[in-house]
Amino acid sequence: MRLVFAGTPAAAVPTLRALAARHEIAAVITRPDAPLGRRRVLTPSPVAETAEQLGLPIIKAARLDDAVTEQIAALDASLGVIVAYGGIVREPLLSTPEKGWINLHFSLLPQWRGAAPVQRALIAGDAELGVSVFQLVPALDAGDVFAMRPVALPDGATADVALGVLADDGAALTLDVVDAIADGTAQARPQQGAPTLAPKLALDDGALDWAQPLERVYARYRGVTSEPGAHTTLDGVRLKILAATPASSADPLDAGRLRAARDAVLIGTGTAPLAVTRVQPAGKGPMNAVDWWRGLRDGESLRAGS
Repeated sequence: MRLVFAGTPAAAVPTLRALAARHEIAAVITRPDAPLGRRRVLTPSPVAETAEQLGLPIIKAARLDDAVTEQIAALDASLGVIVAYGGIVREPLLSTPEKGWINLHFSLLPQWRGAAPVQRALIAGDAELGVSVFQLVPALDAGDVFAMRPVALPDGATADVALGVLADDGAALTLDVVDAIADGTAQARPQQGAPTLAPKLALDDGALDWAQPLERVYARYRGVTSEPGAHTTLDGVRLKILAATPASSADPLDAGRLRAARDAVLIGTGTAPLAVTRVQPAGKGPMNAVDWWRGLRDGESLRAGS
């Protein structure tokens, strides 16, 4: 089947590769090059880089306006496939391909409709995550679902790790749906249950509240790693928490209190401590947490979150 694909981040790349191996990709739509790194070098999106490797036509657009709609209409594609493009598809573009658009979403719909489903699910402590492929409609992530699949994650997976696993499983599921649409056997069903929302995370969402129980602190750490990033403050200075694990068997510490262990720095929560193994102090690069601790003055008198 002749397709138009829209996507931007690395999580969309497995689906693009899977579809390109079996179907005709008339064009790939992705967001424009963005400044990255300390030198703010303009860099193509992961989807743009992959499309170039595959020799596919690329349309770079910050939004899907009338001009982009005209370009897509001229391609005479049968179906549009979108994975984390980063923009809204509205009419008349929604109806421009003959069979409309389908969307790979990284949740078990109607749970976690919105921009940050994986992060929000982990922060909430959900035991099960998954992927859904649905028909795109004007309402946010509300279309009928063609296929849905729960996905097992590695123990302690952070949001970036989880998204990589879901992206691979989602690519296979999307390919199955596109194949079924192509041969006329696809069936979509209305979503069942009450929806929950997953708005985009802000920097403040990464702040760890040490007064909460360990399981809640650890769930937030997992959900905000690596974006927007887990962090706390010490004497008003931000400290990024890059790697951490529960220390359920360690002796309790008062919430926010720090203590050095052999391989980690323990920070007290409302229950058991969190073992922090890698940090990034303000103005410095990532480092081993124990090395950072050794450079502190009177570390045990400090309180995280202060």
